[in-house]
Amino acid sequence: MSDKSHEKPFTQEKTGLQNNHILTVLLISFAIPLSMSMWIINILYSKFVLSTEGLDEPVTISPARWLASCLIPIPIAVSGYRKKSVNISGALLGLVVAFVLTLSNYCFLVDLIVFFLSSSKATRFRPHLKCKIEEDFKEGGQRNWVQVLCNGGMATQLALLHLLDVGATEQPIDFVNNYRASWLSIGVLGAFACCNGDTWASELGTVLSNSDPVLVTSWKKVPKGTNGGITLIGTIFSTLGGLLIGLSHYLTILYFADRIVLMYAPPQWPIILYGGLAGFLGSFIDSILGATLQYSGLDNDGKIVSHSSKTVKHISGRNILDNHSVNLLSTIIIGLLMPTIVKNL
Repeated sequence: MSDKSHEKPFTQEKTGLQNNHILTVLLISFAIPLSMSMWIINILYSKFVLSTEGLDEPVTISPARWLASCLIPIPIAVSGYRKKSVNISGALLGLVVAFVLTLSNYCFLVDLIVFFLSSSKATRFRPHLKCKIEEDFKEGGQRNWVQVLCNGGMATQLALLHLLDVGATEQPIDFVNNYRASWLSIGVLGAFACCNGDTWASELGTVLSNSDPVLVTSWKKVPKGTNGGITLIGTIFSTLGGLLIGLSHYLTILYFADRIVLMYAPPQWPIILYGGLAGFLGSFIDSILGATLQYSGLDNDGKIVSHSSKTVKHISGRNILDNHSVNLLSTIIIGLLMPTIVKNL
């Protein structure tokens, strides 16, 4: 008799891959006419509606950008869902987020992709150690729509303002000659650098640091996984995570921005450092919020929990915010703070 114990899982996996491929093809087939329809609507709105109201006609978004905005988010969302980085609700909201970012500025899209890929890798790093530290640890870090909104909501809002105020374009950072585009671009960069820096610090710093963290508000040693706990290696990783976003943003500007505009613009390489600063500050602000407004306790199994009970020993913070709220507030603060910092440098 032949051993068929492995045939069923293999068949299920093969069927799942085929279904994913079919879904991807269907979505792409739908995206092409959708992008053309949006382009036509954009032209009609510019030609007839705005002209009858006596408003200046804006620059019409090209069909290539409409197509890219509809196509590029699909493989990102499908890949994230297949690898269990996001669930179905997270993937659907991710499609909307990626669409807005792509349509507004390709730099924003690259920031999103780099954050998504690098943070997903960091989340999967040494999961056997993380499950011993956190009670609510979820292997793979599968994000739902709430987590996608809290991590990408601020950047999406700024990107939408960029699209409506500046247009669908990639422009170098120049606060003297191009203030609004520069302000919004640095805001999006800061929001993603904040998210990436905080993720690297918490996911990599926690398992790679040999010493226990110290609470950012009291500098007393606390168990690993405590909200608001920081380490030297975690701080380094938060800066590196931000630097990676800054580097990605910088390279994308060099590739897509108009060469003549770049020639007369200030040097763009400081964008890399701005990303590192946003990663550092974002992680620091996240730690302060976590140490004060987010509950951390130690249960009987020695794991960090975010709820209070008679069997849980309180370590720090109050039960006011959860982790998602802290992430959202951090991105909002950094998204508004970084343009102010950069324009005064």
